[in-house]
Amino acid sequence: MSNVIECLKERGLIDALTSEELIKRADKPLKVYVGFDPTADSLHIGSLVGIVFLKWFQKFGHTPVVILGGATGRIGDPSGKSVERPLLDQAAIIQNVARIRRHFEAVLDFFHPTARPVVLNNDQWFSQFNLVDFLRDVGKHFRVGSMLAKESVRSRLESEEGISFTEFSYQLLQAYDFYHLKIQHGVEVQAGGSDQWGNITAGIDLVRKLSGEAAYGLTFPLLTRSDGKKFGKTEGGAIWLAADRCSPYQFYQYFIRVPDADVIKMMRMLTFMEMKEIREYEEMLTYSDYVPNTVQKRLAEEVTRMIHGEDGLATALKVTESAAPGSKAVLDAEVFKEISQDMPSTDLKFDEVVGQKFTDVAARIGLSSSKTEALRLIQNAGAYINNEKVEDPQFRIQEDLLIGGEYLLFGSGKKKKILVKIQK
Repeated sequence: MSNVIECLKERGLIDALTSEELIKRADKPLKVYVGFDPTADSLHIGSLVGIVFLKWFQKFGHTPVVILGGATGRIGDPSGKSVERPLLDQAAIIQNVARIRRHFEAVLDFFHPTARPVVLNNDQWFSQFNLVDFLRDVGKHFRVGSMLAKESVRSRLESEEGISFTEFSYQLLQAYDFYHLKIQHGVEVQAGGSDQWGNITAGIDLVRKLSGEAAYGLTFPLLTRSDGKKFGKTEGGAIWLAADRCSPYQFYQYFIRVPDADVIKMMRMLTFMEMKEIREYEEMLTYSDYVPNTVQKRLAEEVTRMIHGEDGLATALKVTESAAPGSKAVLDAEVFKEISQDMPSTDLKFDEVVGQKFTDVAARIGLSSSKTEALRLIQNAGAYINNEKVEDPQFRIQEDLLIGGEYLLFGSGKKKKILVKIQK
């Protein structure tokens, strides 16, 4: 397949195009940009779709352009949000911009011979504007009626929260980004999630009004589950791409737990596996002798390797093996010391653990929400300590259970693990 748009359509990565003409235009090298606002010091897996999208363009010889929203991040995009984002100070935004750049370095090829990525911060041009000049030169090309008609604005206007003038002005800033990139860098295409359609079309209109030149937009689907809810959220919060926010083990485990109904969709959207192989895995799910989680393991390995590298994947697999219920993996202090940063862990004093009931400690460390729930966990055969099942409701933890005299591994079923280190 020689056309990137056709490739992305096959993978379910195209939601809408502003013009079918873009398909033909994509037969020759393009510059395409996606914007990422630094609202946190890490991106999450929802943002990963945009990075993968840019990588596909690069694979077909097109230049990916990453816009880090040092300016727009100070405003906050109302798209897809029911309430206004907390405003960040300049220092936090500068730090966030520096940190999230590494996610693009993990996926995009910065040594590509003909399509090396371009990374820009829109604060570079917005800092040159004063308010009056911006309103005169840019704001006059926008009509309030059209701005109010945008879905992202209309939904907020109808909500109890409403929308501030600050957020209302966001689409002007993003539209000017496109114009600036078109004139200064020759960028012809803007891409974004399906919730960005209004912002993208506003940019295309501004490019046409100010330069008379053609520009294109396309959107990709948001990463949602089969029940319509967004992927990337857990009880503990977002699934971050940064290892210090979500360890390779936790990241890997998230994908291991993706339901069968969603795993093929995530393979198409988040990996670079060939479609032939993905269809083989899809068929595998229908076999009567299918081994559960086989497809999820492949997905988890592909995405973890992409974000955390071979070393991160190796660590995730090592922790997974060591933490598996009934695992025959050797549990020793050196293993736990190595993996303690790659799984949920907590410190307790010796007398807070040794001699105490499993149910009491499980509730204390958050393995269960209460002693009653911990008791129910034992009764349902889901309680583990050092990968061995706990069957006695009155079970008390003895000193000889401490691995290397300082570690205990608590488990709730196959999914939840907490490592306890004994303070000395």
